[in-house]
Amino acid sequence: MCGALTYRADAGPINVRVCHCTICQRATGTSFFARILVPLEAVQISGPIHWYNSSTELARGFCARCGSTLFSKRESHGVIGLGFGSLDNPNDFDPEEHIWVSEQQKWLHFADEVPTHAGPAPS
Repeated sequence: MCGALTYRADAGPINVRVCHCTICQRATGTSFFARILVPLEAVQISGPIHWYNSSTELARGFCARCGSTLFSKRESHGVIGLGFGSLDNPNDFDPEEHIWVSEQQKWLHFADEVPTHAGPAPS
């Protein structure tokens, strides 16, 4: 939001998902976290970043200056999620799946036809 933190991803998406779990809701302060998953090694981040472990497996990255949530990182899997709101051109990507819809906000209804999963996406 403030421009102090920038990043570049030199790889295409592994997948594009919208997560509706309560942890993502709390981490973003909204109803879901829409993100593009890419290899961690393909992302170069510059600027003031802080990480917070929202679970034993997942760290959330946010700008240390303005607090904007930008990333979700699973170091053990070598991947990082890039939040749609942080992309230069978010409309270049369409979600492929909605996950953890068992925890979605009751007023939220999907206008897209992408698959939904009550929990995590099947492997």
